[in-house]
Amino acid sequence: MASDTPLPELMARVALQDRAAFQSLYQATCGSLFSVALRILRNENWADDVLQEAYVNIWHNAAAYRPGAGAPMTWMINIVRNKAIDALRARKAELALTSDLGDEAQNARDGLAADAAHEPQQLLDDSLVKAKIAGCMGTLPAAQRQALALAYYRGMVHTEIAQVLNAPLGTAKGWVRRGLEQLRACLEAVGVTQP
Repeated sequence: MASDTPLPELMARVALQDRAAFQSLYQATCGSLFSVALRILRNENWADDVLQEAYVNIWHNAAAYRPGAGAPMTWMINIVRNKAIDALRARKAELALTSDLGDEAQNARDGLAADAAHEPQQLLDDSLVKAKIAGCMGTLPAAQRQALALAYYRGMVHTEIAQVLNAPLGTAKGWVRRGLEQLRACLEAVGVTQP
C-alpha cells in the first residue's frame, strides 16, 4: 500500500481488518503518537508499552472511528493520551502501594529485631534471606510485583487483586502465577530454599 495514502482511507481499510493498511497507518503515525505518550509519561519504556496498547486498541476499534467527528490523527491521539494517563495513574498508585507495603515490612522487621529470643546468627541469616527475597522481587515486572505484594502482604484473593489493580480477573491470576514462578526461579538461583 502506498505510504502517501490519506489517513481517513487507511482508517477505513483498517476497520475492514486490512493488515497492510494497518502497517501503513502505523508507519505514518507512530512517531507522532510516541511523542504524545512520551510527553505525558516521561519514560521511553512506558511510552513504548502505551503505544503498543494504543495500536491494539486502534486495530480492534477502527470501525468505531467516525470521520465526521474529527481527523483520524485526533482520534488516535485521544486513544494514546487516555492510555498514557491511565498508565500514569497506575504508576502513581503502584508507588503509593509500594511505600505502604514498605512501611508494613519495616514494622515487621522492627518487631523481629526486638525479639530477644532470636540468636544473632539467626537474625543475620533471616535478614540475608529477606534481602535476597527483596532483590528477587525487584526483578519482577511491576504488575507481577504489585499483584504478589497484594496477595502476600495484604492477604487479598485474585478477585480483590483484579479490582485494586483495575485488571481483568484472568490477567490478575496470570500476574500472580507468573510472578510466583519467576520469584521461585530467582530464589533458587540465589540459594534460597523453601522451608
